[in-house]
Amino acid sequence: MAPKSVQTAPETLAGDPKHAARATRTAGRQMRSRLLDGASRLFKERGLAGTSISDIAAAADAFPSQITYYFRTKEALFVEAACRDMLYVARAAEEAALQARTPRDYTRALVETVTATDSVAFFTEALTLTRRRQDLAPLVERTIERLHGEGMRAYAGQIERHGWKSLRDPDASSRRFWAVAIGVIVEGYAMGRSAKELCSEMLRVLGDQATTTSATDSARLRLVGDDDEPDGEISP
Repeated sequence: MAPKSVQTAPETLAGDPKHAARATRTAGRQMRSRLLDGASRLFKERGLAGTSISDIAAAADAFPSQITYYFRTKEALFVEAACRDMLYVARAAEEAALQARTPRDYTRALVETVTATDSVAFFTEALTLTRRRQDLAPLVERTIERLHGEGMRAYAGQIERHGWKSLRDPDASSRRFWAVAIGVIVEGYAMGRSAKELCSEMLRVLGDQATTTSATDSARLRLVGDDDEPDGEISP
């Protein structure tokens, strides 16, 4: 299918190399973003094998040659799209948890956001793919380190802001959160569990991660039938 339009640098800037270069870079970033958007949707709907380069090009209003120009292979595009989705869902989870007043609220906001999407399962497929394509592993490694680093900073900031007492080092808490998320979600998808069930299972497996010394908060958050639970609240 021929694309409806192809972005190029404006002709009016052709006489100014610096402006033309900036316009070209901007057009390139926009095209990459469109290709990633279209690929992400199709890959999550159809999988890697069920999605062709021509399908992605049509979804992005681009030429198939532009996919190979920007990403070289369909597999490389798959991994980059999965990594980008994973970072997006991590950012969305941190934003959702910003208003949390207790460790329990903080963890629940993170977990509900993460389990409400299929981005973690998508990323797990990329992890599996790099077992056979080691040339794609560096992008996955950088993504994992960003997940851990940004998660650690967000959690440490909440600990300092609210005066919570973390039961683990923030770095260990962040790494544990994502390890649990990947494990629970992969298992849950295999078992046909709903997002609500995945959320409950993640909260159960994470357990207590931090405590608050506020007796008022502890009393307010105690659920009916939870009298035997410890006063500590949970957080990744």
